[in-house]
Amino acid sequence: MNEKDTVFLISLGCAKNLVDSEHMLGMLRTGGFEPVSNIEDAGIALINTCGFIQPAVKEAVDTILEVVDIKKNGRLNKIIVAGCLVQRYGYKLRKEIPEVDGWLGTGEMHRILEVINETKQNPAPFYIGRPEYLVDHSVPRVQTTPFYTAYLRIAEGCSHKCSYCIIPGLRGPFRSRSMESLITETKEMADRGVKEINVIAQDTTRYGSDLKEAITLEDLLEDLVAVDGLKWIRLLYCHPDMISDRLLALMESEERICPYIDLPLQHVNKDILKAMRRNTTGESPYHLIERIRSKRRKISLRTTFMVGFPGETHEAFRELCEFVKAVEFDHLGAFIYSSEKGTRAALLSPEVKKDIAKRRLNKIMKLQEGIAEKLNQRMTGETLPVLIEGFSPETDLLLKGRTSAMAPDIDGQVLINKGNGIEGEIMNVLITEAHAYDLVGELV
Repeated sequence: MNEKDTVFLISLGCAKNLVDSEHMLGMLRTGGFEPVSNIEDAGIALINTCGFIQPAVKEAVDTILEVVDIKKNGRLNKIIVAGCLVQRYGYKLRKEIPEVDGWLGTGEMHRILEVINETKQNPAPFYIGRPEYLVDHSVPRVQTTPFYTAYLRIAEGCSHKCSYCIIPGLRGPFRSRSMESLITETKEMADRGVKEINVIAQDTTRYGSDLKEAITLEDLLEDLVAVDGLKWIRLLYCHPDMISDRLLALMESEERICPYIDLPLQHVNKDILKAMRRNTTGESPYHLIERIRSKRRKISLRTTFMVGFPGETHEAFRELCEFVKAVEFDHLGAFIYSSEKGTRAALLSPEVKKDIAKRRLNKIMKLQEGIAEKLNQRMTGETLPVLIEGFSPETDLLLKGRTSAMAPDIDGQVLINKGNGIEGEIMNVLITEAHAYDLVGELV
């Protein structure tokens, strides 16, 4: 194949962005381009960017400039930049980085072949508009995750009005895919060997609320569990206001639905939540956790918290820490608030100094480290089903895998030091050691 017809993908940001990247690769392959795993072998570099917060913006810009340097050395013919960064800063970027050969906003990824064919134009082709496009199962897709696991994006966009967030502007309003399309895609995944699907959207629990038919996430799950070949169905990005009793009952009764909920709470202090424009009049976080844990089946909980939000006092942060101590989340992530131009939160005061926010981040993650190690220690001596993921990148003397309570890329892992495992199979592992984020065991 001619080097000009090869493409190297760099996908930044979240799993939802990765799905866009996989669809663009699929469209490129259909158009005669072949993905390669090394940028030195590529004629085209496709960079799908994140632009959610300033650290992500910096990473994206740095990545583009690094690829521009590679192009200047004669290894690449074209650079195409797509995604959230383009949607947010595209007009400015086009002027400041003229070495890029084409630009695509978040709602224009279906024009990837078009933009490549037009790259000889001056100025470079530039497609950006209100995000309304919604992929379905008919859009080609190249799976970049391991063969046994994949992401199923059930909706696009967001219609929440959180004061700190620019996602609705970058991704458009919330719009669900049809159940028929999702079941068709899931069956195709299972037919090619996918055993685990991770259900994603900006808000998975809102699925179906915008459709004419009365359809819910629970309806979708009831159909997904009937797909032959699937073993694990995991829910990510579940809004805390939409955890229904029916959903919890399904998780308890259906073994294929992983006992795992990703529940981004952001904070627990009522004043902070009100400033964030998050719901403060409904079920309290404590009551929600109690309701989830009242089920006989143990459901692992992941959450995300933001520290350093404007107006976060020492008392509000202490309240957050007390909540973390009391609840003992299985998995917890935290990040420092980033003031983003155009958001309501950017106008709020008083600001929290960066050094204070960093100390708060370190404190809450240190607190979680102790909790996670204590929870993991309780699993020593248990035999757990583990999805085998192959050899550990650190050494080929260890296999690695995940339990159903561990999501890919964001949670811990199980390191296996005894026995012969089969990549992509779910096998029983006796847990012999436990650490803060990882378990160690042997196949039985």
